[in-house]
This record gives sequence, C-alpha cells and structure tokens, in this order.
Amino acid sequence: MCIVLFDWQPGSATPLRVAANRDEFHARPAEPARWRDGIFCGLDLTAGGTWLGIHRNGRFAGVTNYREPITDRQPGERSRGLLPFAFLKGEQTPEQFSHHLAKEQHHYGAFNLLVGTVNADPEQDSLWYLGNRGATPRAVRPGIHGLSNGLLDDPWPKVERAKQNLAAAVTAGGNLQQLLQVVDDRYQPNDSELPDTGVGIDLERLIAPIFIQSETYGTRASSAVILDRKQGPQMLEQRWQPDGNAAGNPSQSFTKR
Repeated sequence: MCIVLFDWQPGSATPLRVAANRDEFHARPAEPARWRDGIFCGLDLTAGGTWLGIHRNGRFAGVTNYREPITDRQPGERSRGLLPFAFLKGEQTPEQFSHHLAKEQHHYGAFNLLVGTVNADPEQDSLWYLGNRGATPRAVRPGIHGLSNGLLDDPWPKVERAKQNLAAAVTAGGNLQQLLQVVDDRYQPNDSELPDTGVGIDLERLIAPIFIQSETYGTRASSAVILDRKQGPQMLEQRWQPDGNAAGNPSQSFTKR
C-alpha cells in the first residue's frame, strides 16, 4: 500500500472515509478482497499479510512502507503486512495497540500504520497513527489527511493533489465509487516538484503519480472504505492489470453490525 487518503470526522454520522492504492510488483501473488473470519481485506500470498482492511465490528487498519535508499533498507524479521491483521483480529483500542507496537517496531521493515475504530458511542471513535521511522504513536486530528511513503501529511505532490481530490469527493457526497476515483489519478508531476528520497530520479518519476502504471510495478488495487455509524463498515476494492486497465469487477462488502 503506497498511498492512503482519509477524511476523519470523529463524532459524526460518518467518521471515516478512505481512498487508497496498493502499489506492488505485479509478479507478487495476492488474493482480492473478501470476507475472512469477520475481516474484509485482500491477502498477500507471499508473506500472508494484508495492506488494508475492515472488521465487521467497525475496526479499520492500513499500512504503507516508508521509502528509503536501498543502502539504508532493513527488511526486518516480521512482515509489516501482519500489522493490520493483528489490530483487526484483536480487542485493543487503537491507542493501546499503537503504544504496544511502538515497543516492538524494530522487528519490522520501515512502515507507517493507521488503526481506528468507529462505535455506536461517538465518544469512542478513535484513529491513531505511528511509524517506525520517526513517527511516535499519536491520535489523528480531525480533517483530511494523506499518507504515502513518507510521514503523515508530508507535502509530496501526489499527497497534496490526492488530498484535494478527496476534499472534492467528500463535498460531492463521498460514496464508495467517488472515493475510488480519488486514487485513479495518473497525473505526472514535474521533476522540479518531486521529493528526493534517495532512490534516483528515474524511480522518483515512476512512483510520482497517485496511480502508478508500468509493466513490472504499479498500482495493483484501489480501495474505498466508509465507516458509517448506522450502516456499518463498507469497502470496495478494484484490482488493476499491469497495463492500467481494470482486472474484472470490484470486490465489495456491505454489512450492518
């Protein structure tokens, strides 16, 4: 998962809306999103983890990697894709989970993690963020946010553009299809706008758009999530082919608690 946009409005009728892309090598096998013991998510068949998912009980989790120069990368002995599953399957609050993970974060490769819950009681709404490259656990403030492969709300061109896309989608109603359109954006920023993350200009260009397309690496799946207090958690996932065309119909989950 390489970019997650979200509108966090705790206490409202619809506390969380999410639009996200998972970027990965096309050769890495994965299953599309479906229900797995109360969790709706895709599955990475190499490491057994996931990149984003919801639980019937109103829990949400999503992970991205943190971009580093190849010489600085430390893969870790545990897959970061296991982190969303750990939260979704558990009973800890987002705050409890985040602080516990902070003590174990060195076992994982570079990651950013979002974990949240929406409950019948609006006062219990909670969304937390942490990352093991300098982002200590903290509650997310209300509003529109963007998380790519830097820290939360780092002003990369794709993040700033996608936040604008999300704001427009929310104003238009913010349904699942509109959220998917937020991240189906293939605009290529100018070289002068790109961040320097130590991976070289050719790779910076490739991964600069919100939607990444190439024969070997790119956007594999787009996800839209709505956590609605009355309707329950909803998710829609569209998978993509290497040529940038849709791979079949979206996987969708509509459930009431």
